[in-house]
Amino acid sequence: MWFRQQAASWQDFAALTRRAASDEAGLRRKFWRKLLREAASIPLLEEVLTAYYCTFDRQTPLYVKAVLLGAIAYFIVPDDLIPDYIPLIGYADDAAVIVAALKLMASHIRPEHREAARLMLARLRDDQPSRA
Repeated sequence: MWFRQQAASWQDFAALTRRAASDEAGLRRKFWRKLLREAASIPLLEEVLTAYYCTFDRQTPLYVKAVLLGAIAYFIVPDDLIPDYIPLIGYADDAAVIVAALKLMASHIRPEHREAARLMLARLRDDQPSRA
């Protein structure tokens, strides 16, 4: 597994997280590109957005950012356990990772993160062209 090769210890994991966080603009760009492309059809989109807003909150501790960033990266990466294009089950693994990360870090999810996610979801869904 590539993760074990890349991050054999907590220090390696922290370095990996810092590297990913240093490319914040790239991560944000990939995140929004995927959301805009698939906004209407992504299950658990509100949870993904909540994780996003918590991750990029300056008051969120580094270890919480690391867990949530890992979950968001798994969501963004097209090569995962179950390909996302498979109807009905394609996002099952992504959902499991996001929900697990949010449960683990629930004490750090603030109402502002959830509200920002709700507002953005409403905006994304309003901007979607009708599929009639």
